[in-house]
Amino acid sequence: MENFTTKYLKSDIKSGLVVFLVALPLCLGIALASGAPLFSGIISGVVAGIVVGTLSGSQLSVSGPAAGLTAIVVAAISSLGSFEAFLLAGVLAGVIQIVLGFAKAGILSNYLPSNVIEGMLAAIGIIIILSQLPHAVGFDEMHEGDFFFINAEGQHQLFVTLADTINFIHPGALIVVLVSLAILIAFMKVPFLQKIKSIPGALVAVLAGIAINEAFIATGSSLAITPDHLVSLPVPQSMDQFWGQFSLPDFAQVGRMDIWVVALTIAAVASIETLLCIEAADKMDPLKRYTDTNRELKAQGVGNMVSCLIGGIPVTSVIVRTSANVASGGRTKIAAISHGFFLMIAVLSIPFLLNKIPLSSLAAILLVIGFKLASPQKFIHMWNSSKKFQFIPFVVTVVAIVFTDLLVGVGIGLAVSVFFILSGNLKLAYFFRKDQYNEGEIINMELAQEVSFLNKAAIKRTFANLPENSQLVIDASNTVYIDHDVLQTIKEFVEEGAEERDISVKTIGFRKEYNIENSQSHVTSAASENGEGLSSGQIKNGTRIPSNQLNITNFETT
Repeated sequence: MENFTTKYLKSDIKSGLVVFLVALPLCLGIALASGAPLFSGIISGVVAGIVVGTLSGSQLSVSGPAAGLTAIVVAAISSLGSFEAFLLAGVLAGVIQIVLGFAKAGILSNYLPSNVIEGMLAAIGIIIILSQLPHAVGFDEMHEGDFFFINAEGQHQLFVTLADTINFIHPGALIVVLVSLAILIAFMKVPFLQKIKSIPGALVAVLAGIAINEAFIATGSSLAITPDHLVSLPVPQSMDQFWGQFSLPDFAQVGRMDIWVVALTIAAVASIETLLCIEAADKMDPLKRYTDTNRELKAQGVGNMVSCLIGGIPVTSVIVRTSANVASGGRTKIAAISHGFFLMIAVLSIPFLLNKIPLSSLAAILLVIGFKLASPQKFIHMWNSSKKFQFIPFVVTVVAIVFTDLLVGVGIGLAVSVFFILSGNLKLAYFFRKDQYNEGEIINMELAQEVSFLNKAAIKRTFANLPENSQLVIDASNTVYIDHDVLQTIKEFVEEGAEERDISVKTIGFRKEYNIENSQSHVTSAASENGEGLSSGQIKNGTRIPSNQLNITNFETT
């Protein structure tokens, strides 16, 4: 595994355990909502964790069966006539994703404005909270795949379920969720518990939920939570039953056109959701690393091929799991991989114990994660730090996703963001200048008069491929306008990314209100001390290269 480090091993394993607790009911719920065998959800969760986690270039993203694919899976299994025919479509979808990765389709994610990504994260947080409130009080009619389901009467399933919840509150489940929430909050707020790094609060909350319900059952209390409101994992009685839970694709039907149509649909939706999640994961990354999205598409393609070859359902990178990973302290892909192993080991060895976990206890974990994603401070921050062409698309994205679905909501937010930006600013090209790089030479980046979010891809690519231990000058002397997205990308690199790779940075010409110039100790003026030109027109033998002709392959490592 590239760049393997044990620096974060303890926190990664702890985070993998928390993600496992979150992923288990999601795997089962999404499989149930998709009309697929329950065990297929477990298969896809294990494959996504181990296979995709290993192949992915993302250090934080966690993959698994996704709610966004449930409607497609339900319709496909019905229309194709058998689960085995659907599995073939899933395998072909994986092949298509691999082709998209080699075709470098992953670059599309770089053109998503940060306010839309922030809005997507906040909306997912709100949806997590709304969807878990019924589970928290013992009303489990809505499955995990029904987040965005619109019924025949045109009603949003999420809001219909919320309206019905008030009539079905289970006192025992309510006690469990309140105790679980108290434990989780205590582990975040109480100094003594915060120092206990080896035991995740989520595990304590789940064990407490099991203990409380077992006490209710032992005393014959009416507060006891029935099996309908506990984790429901298939428990095979023999090895023959266990192996019988796996299915194989029906390759004899590869010539059917409708199977290829389903494959293309799955590949398109799964790829878009993955790219959205990867962009969001990079945004949440405390170490400010960048993910090769083309490599991610290839990893997802291999994961879908393996999953569907052995009877699993398609997978994507999933925001809920990824958010749980970041919130729990995960810092490398060891967290995603370990969660896959935890799933596999638990299903094989202790399914009877897992089936004692109250869904209300797991709901408490997700409620905390949802609140972190959609905290009021995020809305206040967006209001205070952004102009209207940043805040309005952010709010529109949140509302659109909550009331429609993920892809439609992001599309609406993106359209509003583009409208505000293009109507208010005429965007000029981004320019980058450098001589052929030699070790120790200063690399000079000159920003154009106006820099839009459309330039973000070139800037991120440049930052990602800068040689370690190099010197960089970012020159905004002639810049009148810098888009918020680009400014955030530059800030994150200057304040975090450069230090991680021992790159010294000199920033010149940035306005004071940008709060970016020489903001960290590793941001140096080494360039000026060496007598090199720092501003436009002072670079020896320099040439100006428009962004559409930009070639930075010399930066790439082999």
